[in-house]
Amino acid sequence: MKHLSPKDAAAFLASQPNALFIDCRSEMEYLFVGHPVGAHHVGWNDGPDWEVNPHFVSQVKRLAGANHAARPIVLICRSGNRSLDAAAALEQAGFAEVYNVLHGFEGELDNRHHRNALAGWRFDGLPWEQC
Repeated sequence: MKHLSPKDAAAFLASQPNALFIDCRSEMEYLFVGHPVGAHHVGWNDGPDWEVNPHFVSQVKRLAGANHAARPIVLICRSGNRSLDAAAALEQAGFAEVYNVLHGFEGELDNRHHRNALAGWRFDGLPWEQC
């Protein structure tokens, strides 16, 4: 697994049209907090019990297509933690080129327990949308 800053991830995705961008946050985060433009949603875990999605790998394989093992996969979550576990699962399933977006979509908590104040996709002003 390789790690990319949000800006480096955006540049990588722009230069690699075959790369698949996966937002692995919960469905509610994806829909209501917003998500990077062009990201596909495949939740790693979701409420109400926050159990790991047992179909995560197969759902990514379906999106990635026939040559899924060789296709670059870029994963983003809220702060860069869930995507680490999701990336490890993809590597164990044979994906050869997996990237984790450091700081995720919203970044880490600041000293006032707020997100989007220190780092992350939105903090860096990268394109995002809300449903």
